[in-house]
Amino acid sequence: MMDVARYIGSLFAFALIIGLLWWKGAPPVRKMMRDRQETIRHQLEEAKRADERLAEAEKAYQNAIMEARTEAAVIRDAAREDAQRIVEEMRTRAEAEVERIKQRGEEHLVQQHQQLIRELRVRIGGLASELAGRLVREHLAAGDNRSATVDRFLDELEAVSARDGETVAAGSAAGKGGA
Repeated sequence: MMDVARYIGSLFAFALIIGLLWWKGAPPVRKMMRDRQETIRHQLEEAKRADERLAEAEKAYQNAIMEARTEAAVIRDAAREDAQRIVEEMRTRAEAEVERIKQRGEEHLVQQHQQLIRELRVRIGGLASELAGRLVREHLAAGDNRSATVDRFLDELEAVSARDGETVAAGSAAGKGGA
């Protein structure tokens, strides 16, 4: 029977320890468990909000990428148009410059042609004068030619004087008859 009393005493002591632990130890453990559950619930809510923010951020990122691609396409198209316009302007300028250089070249050729003609006329005139002088000297070197030339020159002067006299007389007669 002793064993039963000891067994009941041990059981009573065990129940008393369990009751004491339940009475003093359970509330802090329950509080700690509630706090831990609350912390876990908050962490889950935070994780859920973080997932939502992440989804929103990814959506905003995708939208930003789409906008950037659209803007890049617009910029690229504008750059192509600008490049085409610049090429056309440069082509127009080059054509105008070619035309201006061509015109200046033609003007320069005309000026050189006129300069050459002037130089040739001066040279030919000088050569003609020199040749005429030489011919006259050779012609007058012979004595008979000299006196014949002087006589012919004097005859021409008399003929010119006689015509001038007739012209003056005819002019005076016409002036008297008209008055």
